[in-house]
Amino acid sequence: MSTDISFTLWRNEFGRLMMRDASGTEHPDVSLVRANPVSAPQDGIAVLGQDGHELAWIEHLADLPDELRNIIEESLQAREFMPEILRLIGVSSFATPSTWEVETNRGRTSFVLKGEEDIHRLTDGVLLISDAHGIQFMIRKLAELDRNSRRLLDRFL
Repeated sequence: MSTDISFTLWRNEFGRLMMRDASGTEHPDVSLVRANPVSAPQDGIAVLGQDGHELAWIEHLADLPDELRNIIEESLQAREFMPEILRLIGVSSFATPSTWEVETNRGRTSFVLKGEEDIHRLTDGVLLISDAHGIQFMIRKLAELDRNSRRLLDRFL
């Protein structure tokens, strides 16, 4: 199945994402949603209208022209906030609740882990960690963490 690129996206003067479909109809204030944000973030992206109905489907982000792909990636990044943990710097205690200090793809931060049940194992070594405020942090490749990070994390798994 090929990616339908019979539409265009742009931002209006207020910064809202707009779409023009193949028939020339303009759809104001559209949103983008990934079908599988963790396991396949570059595949399966829906363009939704204001009413939540799907206007277009993007099979593979890589198949799109650069300009369209850049608008989509920028829009998705603004919508999604799931920092990726690159390394664990330290934990306040091996009992929960504990404060974790981490380096993420968005910078250094700390958060409170309420309990071990807030660490969720997904497929292919992916972990989702929910902090006390409900913010989700992701470890994309558990096996690729440095030794110190693995040692700290193993105490909670």
